Amino acid sequence: MPQTHLHWHHHPVQQSQRAAMKGQRAFVLWFTGLSGSGKSSIAGAVECLLAERGRHTYLLDGDNVRYGLCADLGFSRADRTENIRRVGEVASLMVDAGLIVLAAFISPERAQRKNVRQRLPAGQFIEVFVDVPLPVCESRDVKGLYQKARAGLIIDFTGVHSGYEAPENPEIVIRNHQIDIDAAAAQVLDYLQREGYLDRSDI
Repeated sequence: MPQTHLHWHHHPVQQSQRAAMKGQRAFVLWFTGLSGSGKSSIAGAVECLLAERGRHTYLLDGDNVRYGLCADLGFSRADRTENIRRVGEVASLMVDAGLIVLAAFISPERAQRKNVRQRLPAGQFIEVFVDVPLPVCESRDVKGLYQKARAGLIIDFTGVHSGYEAPENPEIVIRNHQIDIDAAAAQVLDYLQREGYLDRSDI
């Protein structure tokens, strides 16, 4: 329903000031890929590296947000789209607060990820494609989700019943089946340093 009686209130303290108080640039690292690709593990390792450098961060994880923020949502296509929309809004607010946000979500549709990108100023959404082949993801199946999907216990599961739209121009591509978690996290840090998201004292 359109909110016709609302007006955006511009507050005097801006994102640049909040980020400056934390001594950092604010942005989102959006990790996308199939279930079992290692998104959350890599995001966690990257957050540890950033914390070691004194960065102010927050990690939004696909399972964790469904305990609270998205507890009312199921796993239909509409609900999954709404799940990503909500997470995108939260990520945008956290970036406005001056934080570095790490988000690990399958987010299988390009349109979902594009909508989140468009919520943020240019240069503040970094798409990290964890590119791992489906057979490798399924062989890991730590949560047993692929097995349940194959048995018909989970419907509309990405990679089994519905497709995954790989990013066309991600900022970072990690082939997690070819390197370990630490090397994957280092790859992300290398990008952030090379592109000026971290200052030289963080190198």
